[in-house]
Amino acid sequence: MNSYQTLSAYYDRFTDDVGYARWADFFERLFAREGMQPKLVLDLACGTGSLTGILARRGYEMIGVDASPDMLMQAMQNTMDCDPRPLFLNQRMEALDLYGTVDVCLCCLDSVNYVTEPETLQQAFDRVHLFLEPGSGLFVFDINTPEKFARMDGNCYVREDEDVFCVWQAAVEDGLCAYQFDIFERSGESWTRAQETHEERIYTAETLTAMLERAGFSEIKIYGDQEFAPVRGGEDRIYFTARKRD
Repeated sequence: MNSYQTLSAYYDRFTDDVGYARWADFFERLFAREGMQPKLVLDLACGTGSLTGILARRGYEMIGVDASPDMLMQAMQNTMDCDPRPLFLNQRMEALDLYGTVDVCLCCLDSVNYVTEPETLQQAFDRVHLFLEPGSGLFVFDINTPEKFARMDGNCYVREDEDVFCVWQAAVEDGLCAYQFDIFERSGESWTRAQETHEERIYTAETLTAMLERAGFSEIKIYGDQEFAPVRGGEDRIYFTARKRD
């Protein structure tokens, strides 16, 4: 279950090493590479809105969509200083429903892997295609690779912050990677424990390319890193771009 009911309150504290500004820099280089000057950008599966806020402060009109109300509450708090404020919508990817089209859809930090049913992911790609600007719309996303999941299998990880720490273990089986999170928080002399389980689907580049084509996308490109290097194999994360040219 990928609800983030517990993790939402700690997500930013445990992901302070993500480097959202570097992601924003990458996207702006990508826009230039694609010959685009987008105005309206969708951050799909926006989480706590860290990237949404950075891009809004750089002058983009932003829409943030996420399936978790708890994460969206954090996102609204994190973007209080933005003018104009991003619009946040509580929607699942496969049920995306906007008031019009957007120039770019971004879907970051292996959010695509979190859609564990391929049929549901196909529906999500179809909805993204529907709401991209005809003739020029750009879809950008990344995934955790099968090689990364193989390296993670059976490993245990720990993140610590003041008076709270999180332990999680990854287990791969039948094309899925399950994460069991245990979060411990200290209040005075006592500790409380909360648990949450998440799953990610292992997708190959070939599978995702075929799904994008079925949704109507063209000019599909895959990069091995944020410097636009070709995929050589063995990367932890790879990046996809696709255009809506109809």
